[in-house]
Amino acid sequence: MRLPFALAAAALIGCSGPSPIEYEGPVAGWPEYGAAKGGGHYSPLTQIHKDNVGELEIAWVYHTGDYDDGSASLAPSSFQNTPILVDDTLYLCTPFNRVIALDADTGRERWSFDPKLDTSQRYLQVCRGVTAWDDPRRKPGRSCARRIFMGTLDARLIALDAHSGEPCEDFGQKGEVDLGQGIGRVDPGEYGVTSPPVVIRDLVVTGSYVLDNRRSDAPAGVVRAYDARSGELRWSWNPVPPGQSQMEFDPATGERIYRKGTANVWSIMSVDPERGLIFAPTGNTAPDYYGGDRRGFDYYSSSVVALHASNGQVIWRFKTVNHDVWDYDVPAQPTLFDFPHGRGTIPALVQVTKMGHLFVLNRESGRPLFPVEERAVPMGGVPGEVLAPTQPFPTRPPPLHPGEPLTPDDAWGFTFWDRGKCREWIASLRSEGIFTPPSLQGSIHYPGSSGGMNWGGPAVDPERHILVVNTTRVANHIRLVPRKAVTPEQAAAQYGFEPALGSPYGLERLPLLSPLGAPCNRPPWGTLVGVDLARGEILWDVPFGTTRDMAPFPIWRKLGVPNIGGPIVTASGLVFIGATTDDFLRAFDSETGEELWRGRLPGGGQATPMTYRTSRETKQFVVIAAGGHGLMRTTGGDALVAFSLPE
Repeated sequence: MRLPFALAAAALIGCSGPSPIEYEGPVAGWPEYGAAKGGGHYSPLTQIHKDNVGELEIAWVYHTGDYDDGSASLAPSSFQNTPILVDDTLYLCTPFNRVIALDADTGRERWSFDPKLDTSQRYLQVCRGVTAWDDPRRKPGRSCARRIFMGTLDARLIALDAHSGEPCEDFGQKGEVDLGQGIGRVDPGEYGVTSPPVVIRDLVVTGSYVLDNRRSDAPAGVVRAYDARSGELRWSWNPVPPGQSQMEFDPATGERIYRKGTANVWSIMSVDPERGLIFAPTGNTAPDYYGGDRRGFDYYSSSVVALHASNGQVIWRFKTVNHDVWDYDVPAQPTLFDFPHGRGTIPALVQVTKMGHLFVLNRESGRPLFPVEERAVPMGGVPGEVLAPTQPFPTRPPPLHPGEPLTPDDAWGFTFWDRGKCREWIASLRSEGIFTPPSLQGSIHYPGSSGGMNWGGPAVDPERHILVVNTTRVANHIRLVPRKAVTPEQAAAQYGFEPALGSPYGLERLPLLSPLGAPCNRPPWGTLVGVDLARGEILWDVPFGTTRDMAPFPIWRKLGVPNIGGPIVTASGLVFIGATTDDFLRAFDSETGEELWRGRLPGGGQATPMTYRTSRETKQFVVIAAGGHGLMRTTGGDALVAFSLPE
């Protein structure tokens, strides 16, 4: 009698339907790249929670049609976009800078705009997001009463009507502003915009990307604010040292241009409308790995800088690296939050870095809210270099990346043979831990220039005071090559060597990988970390991702893998994140780090997801771009994927 009873019980379990969906909970959109103007990647939604997240399934998939496998350009495209939601419309941009509007509940296309981008000479094919702005002077429904702004890879700032996708004719020249004005000579693919601009009051503000290590007189890293209606330039900030002119004379054209080689703002900025502040994460003064010719010109490099929105004047700066020669530029959006203090709160921001350091600052003054210590670091750089003797280290939270020297005994490999090759390579290099200077011998760069943390940034739960962030742990080999010793093969290389023209050295830079393609340092090569922001303590730290889609079956192991992209967090205590080299979107418990669910993606999820619910009659969706990362060689594609609970 037991067997029929067991079969009947199994049948009942198998036929049980999905859990009832709660429609009475909150409704929320995703109006900014980071969910809010100050970032945070937080949603108050609760329809998807810890008890039902395991039931998530694909609701719809939209294919943009924009994908390049590298045959039409210098490198494959990367679909790193995070859409925004305004009312019931999703707005996104593709790696070719097409802007697309979708019905948020069905994924059906409403319109698309093509700026006719030439991708043939592009090393980067990336657009991480767009920005929406409602003009309070225009009645809703009128043309360009709501505008969508996007910066392009060929250095244009474009304004579109959110309803139709048509250019706003009154902005700049027929809807465009030329960001190349005042920049001077630019090589193909060297200068443009990959991150969404920010809007504060009636200003649209943008930085730019500048390709690293190409030349010491690289295009200026100027940040500019434009009138959101007319496109007129309102102010500019070129990160030159205080008291020096933003401009210089260009002998090639006879024009005054922004001074070259300054630190750029390539990542995402934040704004505090109440205080009228813009927070800019800065990159490096060119070139990245040799600073002997800077003469103090890197005053604003690798810093968080607070600018006054009305005029671009600097209010404060906080340097995360002194005299940066490691490409440790500030990679992610400064995240604004209220720091619990006594019976009240302090307006604060947290800045994640490539070093694995988290700096928690008072956003009105820039002063650290946890002590920061200047500690001695290795010296002895290449001839001509003048290194900083100390570097800032936060005491809390503790570093999220190991900073100790990598030794031959730390070598790792899938086999005894490739581990031995890694031992030999590590033994040949200078390795003195984080901030080991670049050398002629060759140095281990660990964390590497991809982090630690990168542009995906953190997610912050303001109720639980928990920060969640993903890290990468892959060492690099870096070596400075005297200019006279640069070979023709190195000079012509597309990968592994960067010319840094105008400086005394070229740069050899490679990931420290075994002959079988595994990182030479021990796993985990990627982690997901939860931090108590109130106490500055690590709550949990778990390996993140598997070797699936990196290695052949059956070598699929949960080792923690390299990753790029970021997390989001919801009021129900869930973390959603793609990012890993295996093609999954995952959900974690924000309080414990336990993995609760994962859903297969049609491509690499090297983007930050978002979530929304448009009304009390509709479901909560979690949406992620799944088109891969060209330089990481993850699974390419053009898919935007939405997950929801089944009916």
